[in-house]
Amino acid sequence: MVPTKSTGGISLLDVVDRILDKGIVINADISVTLVGVELLGIKLRATIASFETAAKYGVQFPFDLQMNEKLLKEAKENKEFCPKCNKVSAKEELLATGCPWCGWISARALQALPAR
Repeated sequence: MVPTKSTGGISLLDVVDRILDKGIVINADISVTLVGVELLGIKLRATIASFETAAKYGVQFPFDLQMNEKLLKEAKENKEFCPKCNKVSAKEELLATGCPWCGWISARALQALPAR
């Protein structure tokens, strides 16, 4: 069998974007026991997400509390999904100029363009 390149699949960038947009939480409990006696116990919780996504779900960051409140406030700002690529951007930016991700242009931005 000869390896072929898939043209209809998703790229690594798409996977990373999805992970940062939705987030992943990994919980693990590890214990070492000997003859029924627990010698070592480790509890692990890892979160992989963008700051916006983590703040939206209330994940606390291990730094300044004021920074946590600022991130939470920014996450709750007026955001909107692009109708073309479905990525989140500021609502006013989408309406005024268009999507910074895929280049979609809103009707308001099209009206503001000079006529040719």
